[in-house]
Amino acid sequence: VSLQLLAWGMFLCFLIARSLGAYTALAGMELLISTLFFLLYLLKLDKKMTWLFWPLADILNSVIAALFLLVVCLFAVVIKSNKGTLAGGVFGFILLIVCVVDAVVFWKISFGGRRERNAPAK
Repeated sequence: VSLQLLAWGMFLCFLIARSLGAYTALAGMELLISTLFFLLYLLKLDKKMTWLFWPLADILNSVIAALFLLVVCLFAVVIKSNKGTLAGGVFGFILLIVCVVDAVVFWKISFGGRRERNAPAK
């Protein structure tokens, strides 16, 4: 949910500031993709569509989004054509950190090695 909130904040900042189309498009795409992954897991569609390993798709999405966010937000903060663009860049950097944390957590959950059950002791 924090991905969606940060993406909304970044999208609105870029939209209100009338920033370049690339800024707004990236924020909108990240908002859409993170919302689709949220709905996928919420509706448990990942269990029904077993033809794709969804945790790996989520990890790849986070890594690719982080790379795009790094480039776009660096331009937004360095150029800072107005305060809205600067604010959107700051939201983007925070979103970048959350995407990296999301990728690391999903990696550790999905490929972390030994799994144990927390069954009640008898």
